Amino acid sequence: MRFARKVWKLLVAVKDALALLFLLAFFGVIYAALSARPVGGKVENGALLLELDGTVVEEKSKVDPLQLLTSGGEQVHEFQARDVERALRLAASDKRIKAVVLDLSRFMGGRYVHLHDIGAAIDEVRKAGKPVLTFANLYADDGVQLAAHASEAWVDPMGGAFVAGPGGNLQFYKGLFDKYGVNAHVYRVGTYKSAVEPYMRTDLSPEAREDFKLILDSQWNALRAEIAKARPRAQLDRMVADPVGWNKAHGNDMAEAAKAAGLIDRIGDQTEFEARVEKLVGETTIGHSDKDAPDYAHTGLATWLAANPVKGEGAKIGVVTIAGEIVDGEAGPGTAGGDRIAALLDENREEGMKALVVRIDSPGGSVMASERIRRAIQRWRDAKIPVVVSMGSMAASGGYWVSTPGQRVFAEPATITGSIGVFAFVPSFEKTLADFGVTSDGVRSTPLAGQPDILGGFTPEVEAMLQGSVESIYGKFLGIVGKARGKTPQQVDAIAQGRVWPGADGQRLGLVDQMGGLDDALAYAAKLGGVGNGKWQAVYLEEPEDSFSAFVQSMTSGSQEQAAAYDFAGLVAQRQRLQMAQAVARLDGVLGAQGVQAYCLACAAGPDYRAVAKPAGEGSTVAMLARLAGWK
Repeated sequence: MRFARKVWKLLVAVKDALALLFLLAFFGVIYAALSARPVGGKVENGALLLELDGTVVEEKSKVDPLQLLTSGGEQVHEFQARDVERALRLAASDKRIKAVVLDLSRFMGGRYVHLHDIGAAIDEVRKAGKPVLTFANLYADDGVQLAAHASEAWVDPMGGAFVAGPGGNLQFYKGLFDKYGVNAHVYRVGTYKSAVEPYMRTDLSPEAREDFKLILDSQWNALRAEIAKARPRAQLDRMVADPVGWNKAHGNDMAEAAKAAGLIDRIGDQTEFEARVEKLVGETTIGHSDKDAPDYAHTGLATWLAANPVKGEGAKIGVVTIAGEIVDGEAGPGTAGGDRIAALLDENREEGMKALVVRIDSPGGSVMASERIRRAIQRWRDAKIPVVVSMGSMAASGGYWVSTPGQRVFAEPATITGSIGVFAFVPSFEKTLADFGVTSDGVRSTPLAGQPDILGGFTPEVEAMLQGSVESIYGKFLGIVGKARGKTPQQVDAIAQGRVWPGADGQRLGLVDQMGGLDDALAYAAKLGGVGNGKWQAVYLEEPEDSFSAFVQSMTSGSQEQAAAYDFAGLVAQRQRLQMAQAVARLDGVLGAQGVQAYCLACAAGPDYRAVAKPAGEGSTVAMLARLAGWK
């Protein structure tokens, strides 16, 4: 019987393998057939339609086609901020585009700096005399930020708009560790290096609370100022000061309350909204493959970008993107794998680039990976190629580490930077095992024999060596920053200690040179590269796009209807899923961190928009409890 069962299992395995191969071959044939057809579609005189049914990010994550197929295609779309900006700026000057429509019905958000830059591009469209209209069932902070720049912001009668402001709670694991007898060995340098506090405390320290407040106040003031500038008559402060009272004053009708606050211009359902757009741009005259496409004349984002490829003219200015957590290995895009990024830099250094712009949008991570990237950037400097840094939403801790080779550092006022400090965390389980009657004993030839022992406990010698290594790396961090910024290690230490700073404060303290975005950094790099008044082009250093992955993603898109928030209760459910996914991701980070880390906890104060892209069930309450109980 055992032999028969083994044979049966083998046959089932062969069957599954053949089925998978057949499935891949099937999609391959379809892909080959579609690849032979012209790319893109026809640009229609009418509206540019931006259906932002996902998240806005610095760099799109790499898509695993097998994971997409096996998970039923549940993958939240990611839109690169620079693509959306370029599309809007092209629309401002193209006579075929009469209006721009942003469908935010399934918008999952983005970080402030990216949305601020998109808002500036929307302003350019309006300055060109073209209306910009937005529609959503419900606007939260991110959607309100974009809608503030619109000439007409519409909301469904059953929806509304509200602004909660940045901030929220973090999870602390000391109680969990105490309950299960986990010994949390924490090694850190920096009074404000709060990234380890979830492992050693049950709440924020006064220093961490001060740090968080500085960053969140900066972001909140920036958002308030942007909305006030875009909509001078908006009564945002009154609305957020007493949201319950404001809603009650308008019959608890969130749509009417939002309109009264000046955040929304018109209330109407999607049919009424589309009729309004059709009145502005006319009815479509070409067929659209999507049966749910609106009847008004329009061109989608993908078609629009395909019809307007980036023109490669003039001197080359290289751009390397360091986005997401910095990790060892080949991870990414969307995660900054040290080996991958270093290889991109080394492979392109001799390709005739006049300068290099390092675009950073990272909270940091592995010290080893950060140093590997820093050295690869430094090799450009050593080759006499100018290097300029552009900080996005965040360039903190390891994200600041990799910025140090830059000759000029650009940031935006709300950029999170600094967090110059390092830590290491290693759990051991001798107390946990002791509760079950398991003890440890043995013989050592030296104080380090068998160490570090996560089951039997650490010796004083290994504890001291781990703390010493962290202190040594912190000293190197101070030295690297000091050399880059023209300061002594002592001067850097005075503004370091793991403390985070808004970009404007970073400039005041000498960590940043100039306020400005990526375009400013590129222009400055072209100047350093000796381009003068000649033409130049930005060349992004990246691996060729995987066409098959893109094809599978396009075939499996549309399965994210559950991500839409159609009313306030729906938004609560959506945020619950996001919060659980974040908690699971952070707990996995606790258990999976390797080596000394330079990571910024304050950068995690806002939502992690990539968390919603986890496979089904990854962010569920059951998954979270399973991890806590050690089942998974």
